[in-house]
Amino acid sequence: MDHKQWRKYEEKCIQEQPPACTATCPVHVDVRSFVSELKAGNFDRALAIFHRNVPFPGIIGRICDAPCEGSCKRSEAGDAVAIGMLERACVQMNQTIPARVSRARKKDKRAAVVGGGLSGMAAATDLAAKGYEVVLFESSHRLGGRLWNTPESILPRDVILEETGRLGALGIETRFNVVLGMDLPLEELRRNFDAVYLGLGDSGNMPRELQLDGQGALSIHPVTYATSSEGVFAGGGLRMGSSYSPIGALSDGKRAALSIDRYFQNASLTAVRNNEGSFKTTLYTSTTDLEPLPMVTPKSADRGYTPQEAMSEASRCIDCQCLECVQQCEYLAHYESYPKKYARQINQNLRIVMGIHGANTFINSCSLCGLCKEVCPTEFDMSELIREARQEMLQNEKMPPSAHDFPLEEMDFANSDGCRLERHQPGWATSSHVFFPGHQLTASAPDLVTQTYAYLREKFNTGVGLMLRSSGVEADWAGNRELMQENVRAIRAEWQKLGEPTLIVAESEDYHVFKTYLPEIETQSLWEVFRHFGIPETAKTKVQSRPLKSNPPLAVHDACMTRYEPEIHESVRSVLSQLGYEVEELPNSKERTECCGYGGLQMYANRELAEQSAIRRAAQSQLDYVAYCAMCRNNLSAVGKRTYHLLDFLFTDGDLKAPTRGPGYSQKRRNRIGLKQRLLTELWGEKVTVEHHPHEDVLLILSPEVARALESRFIPEEDVQKVIEYAQRTGNKVRRKGTNHFLAAYKPVRVTYWVEYTPQDEGYVIHNAYSHRMVVNPPQT
Repeated sequence: MDHKQWRKYEEKCIQEQPPACTATCPVHVDVRSFVSELKAGNFDRALAIFHRNVPFPGIIGRICDAPCEGSCKRSEAGDAVAIGMLERACVQMNQTIPARVSRARKKDKRAAVVGGGLSGMAAATDLAAKGYEVVLFESSHRLGGRLWNTPESILPRDVILEETGRLGALGIETRFNVVLGMDLPLEELRRNFDAVYLGLGDSGNMPRELQLDGQGALSIHPVTYATSSEGVFAGGGLRMGSSYSPIGALSDGKRAALSIDRYFQNASLTAVRNNEGSFKTTLYTSTTDLEPLPMVTPKSADRGYTPQEAMSEASRCIDCQCLECVQQCEYLAHYESYPKKYARQINQNLRIVMGIHGANTFINSCSLCGLCKEVCPTEFDMSELIREARQEMLQNEKMPPSAHDFPLEEMDFANSDGCRLERHQPGWATSSHVFFPGHQLTASAPDLVTQTYAYLREKFNTGVGLMLRSSGVEADWAGNRELMQENVRAIRAEWQKLGEPTLIVAESEDYHVFKTYLPEIETQSLWEVFRHFGIPETAKTKVQSRPLKSNPPLAVHDACMTRYEPEIHESVRSVLSQLGYEVEELPNSKERTECCGYGGLQMYANRELAEQSAIRRAAQSQLDYVAYCAMCRNNLSAVGKRTYHLLDFLFTDGDLKAPTRGPGYSQKRRNRIGLKQRLLTELWGEKVTVEHHPHEDVLLILSPEVARALESRFIPEEDVQKVIEYAQRTGNKVRRKGTNHFLAAYKPVRVTYWVEYTPQDEGYVIHNAYSHRMVVNPPQT
């Protein structure tokens, strides 16, 4: 994406849109923040927020007609928040309202404001603050207009006098007892001033040179407040007529002042003014499961809320925000922001800073699961941005090698000669189907792979081949397009060599890869096959031998790569039903399922976050879980959640054992190699010659703590053996002073490994090991 495309995508996130109350307020008071401060008892801070948009807070706070309440989301579950009464309470709690006297540098334009009511005073205040000379003409002997008609119990006279008296501090000249048209012709105003604002309370004595509409009212532009006369603007009572609103009048004056400011600068009066005044926000706020609460009724209607009553009423506010994706995604919540900000940060990282550590970690920590798009009202897809960022960083050589090096090595290992296998079924020269178990299932549960393959050979009488390898999903997740295409070409060639059969795929991430990158290959989910042919006979026998409904219910954890695969979801549940299990759905399942921490290589880029993702998912039910992805099963088990693989129920003889965490990386490698050798020997009757390497003679002695350290640092035992064999053979090692520990380093391929060890008769005790991917260049000569 180019910069414009990034910005356009960024705009899809609606979190920064104002809540409905603020959007409806004609002057856009930050109601959410205002009420939040009241909730905390911070009446002075609340007043400061109110004062930002309201130049006469003591007046408006007592008489505001609060159109915001009509759009309050709280009204969908109970009464709307009494924002008007909270405004009154706020100004009443603050005995002293500080004046705001702030003026820009003086400018050489003069503005006349006719009418000393709310609209005129607001226009005069804003124009004076911008540095213009302002003269305000009032037909009576005092400012305030119709404010004086408000009962004193609601609006005390001293408040009117105090707040209207502050206009002089801004340098506004006020001339009283001047009536437009009688004492002051409009033409004279136009000659003596550069612009005029008519903020009159009614249309009496309206100058004849101004154009009227079909109903006899003054014709006023709805956005700019311009009239038919050059340089003359109008609003307030003239515009609203009988539908007068105090906060609306204030808004008219402020918006007219903006137009006059633009008029003085010869700028467009209409540009970028879509969201002035009241408008409909696009912010989405869910009120699902919101408990209905009635409005707090003040003990004294005359005095209004006490401080405690105001705080209680403010507590009813639901703090309208979207954050649907953040609430559902551990990754988005972990970085304590939301997609619009994240998109800005990613774009900045790509265009400006080019690869700082914190941004790299953020970009590489996304699981790419797509839940954000599913829950977002505007379908904002963080995974699309993250994929784009990873690909661009890799292309520009800004992606640190450490980010995805280990999973890519694992992919290469799974595709190496020692693990990869493509064969027709023994005794067959063709295959209608080929079983693709995926390299994670192969590594985690090789016995289940052989049993599943036996089941498939039994059910199909047209030949079922076998393909052991990685689909290349790690390259896809890493953003490595070139490596991904290399895998795609290899798989396509192998598939064509086998006669273009239908692939039966066990792992969800592989299924997704085939559908995305190899649509020409007909692909079936393994679970659809089980649903069609039924569960194995041994499993049926176990079901029939148990009392009806004796099995406890299970919670299904759907793999995130099956989000939009309803056939797989239903097939899995059908198989469980055949096994005699009832399913209780997790809060987020099927198309709204959550990631276990493996997807997108999250567990390699940010282990802490991946663990939190698994913990979050594991806490959503007290039931035992069943997964149909090997890594989902492993990750959930690793955080202590009893999680079975669905194949465990289908092929385990006797009672199921309590699930344990999956094998470590070194054992996974041994499992892949061992499975290929066993299949070639037992099924195809081939003699397997295993090449022996010197490092295999190195016997490692690992304490549980060191074994865990190797696992957490992605250091396979085989590479530790290579370091020690190299050090012992070449003598390239150093002894730690005062100990019998040796320290040695070796770089088998791309990674340099350091191992601290002690030789003993029975083997080598490993004390520590770590790795790095730095390249140390020799000094220049």
